[in-house]
Amino acid sequence: MAKKYDQDFKGRALRMLAETRPEHASLNAASNHVGGLLGVSPDTLRVWYRQTEIDTGVRPGVTTDIAEENRRLQRENAELRRANEVLKAASIFFAQELDRPRTK
Repeated sequence: MAKKYDQDFKGRALRMLAETRPEHASLNAASNHVGGLLGVSPDTLRVWYRQTEIDTGVRPGVTTDIAEENRRLQRENAELRRANEVLKAASIFFAQELDRPRTK
């Protein structure tokens, strides 16, 4: 299961990565170095770094804010679809009740 890191830790890790980046030949080398110091996977650091570049507009892609809004809208859409299915089922049920002949 993925570990959750707080924003302060991510910020410190990214600052360390940015500071050590010029000392290394590549982002991978810098991520390996900083990841070893902090006990974080180098892949995790690279993902955070790339997402930060996207969020700041340096790299093209979907920003964190837009991704969160998309997830929220997808959850809302699924909830509305479920509610719609319930209403359809209720409508069918009550329509059948109205169509039944009544006996006294």
